[in-house]
Amino acid sequence: MNNRIWAFFLLGGVVLSTAFLASCRKHKMDMDDDMSGMGGMEKNFNFPAVFVVNGESNSISVIRMSDNVVVDSIALAMPGMGSMGMWPHHISLYSSGNSRRLAVALPGMDLSAGHGGQTGGMAGALMVLDAEKGTMQKSLSLPDMNHNATFSPDGSEIWTSQMNSGKVLVYDAQTYALKNTITVGADPAEVTFSSGGSKAYVANGGDDNVMVINPASKTVTATIPVGDEPVAAWVGFDGKMYVDNEMGETVSVIDVATNAVVQTISLGFMPGSVAHNLQKNELWVTDPDNGKVHYWNRSGNQWVHGGVFDAAAGAHAVAFTADGTVAYVTNQMARSVSVINVNTHSKIRDVAVGLKPNGILIKN
Repeated sequence: MNNRIWAFFLLGGVVLSTAFLASCRKHKMDMDDDMSGMGGMEKNFNFPAVFVVNGESNSISVIRMSDNVVVDSIALAMPGMGSMGMWPHHISLYSSGNSRRLAVALPGMDLSAGHGGQTGGMAGALMVLDAEKGTMQKSLSLPDMNHNATFSPDGSEIWTSQMNSGKVLVYDAQTYALKNTITVGADPAEVTFSSGGSKAYVANGGDDNVMVINPASKTVTATIPVGDEPVAAWVGFDGKMYVDNEMGETVSVIDVATNAVVQTISLGFMPGSVAHNLQKNELWVTDPDNGKVHYWNRSGNQWVHGGVFDAAAGAHAVAFTADGTVAYVTNQMARSVSVINVNTHSKIRDVAVGLKPNGILIKN
């Protein structure tokens, strides 16, 4: 059974602080040369694992879920760039049969303090890796910085935003040819899909709206006003999408069927990201400035604040296990991942990872 997993980084806020200055040549040498010799040493990740993107370390930490220990890491280096970093950010997973592939966005600059002062002219990149072997399958340089890279619902495409030029690029996931360029709004950040895959979403931070895209026709079908500086429309498994509005300090709840905002949740803090736990019927929002996670419970058709608990400094993205009982939270400023007991909303332990961890996902 095919499935896909989006990882955040963003999940909401995001990560990082040095900028890699690259020329904005259109798909310059798009790094799509033969990657033989560039894939790195083959590893064995044939076990349930948590993949954590370390922005400043330019790596992915691999946590074995059976004992929550970091057992390995994957170095992320663009061919021909030596030791220069690309600040890897959000990550996604596509699984089909025995094939499991990762897509990682590399915006080229640190986004950990927020998305407000982006640098025009920054080039981005995306990488595709084998999730079982840790080897690189492809790397593509992009003309503009990107926030995430996500597989389409059927795994045939990879979608990524272009934050300074107001576009979404769609690549063939097998040939890596550019299939479509979709014009969207100002400062598009995270690109996501609804849980059923019928709609794609991009949050336009500069226009304070979210655009809905038909995944088949690649056309914008709706523009939904939300709060101040939205970063992502995070997937809900209840027919909703959850938009973290960074400067507005709110979450906009969008009904997938009607494209209407059905609730605006006031937070009182700048959100890092939003995660929906269907099994526990909870909505989690990270609070990076205070190193906490807030959660909401459903009351009728509205979300009400249920409580708050500690993660660590720079709490950012959340990934839940399949049964919804354990969560993993990246902490950008603490260089750690907090393992959380969902039933008690208490920390089990902190796992040390690389510098400025942001995106996270679980591979079963």
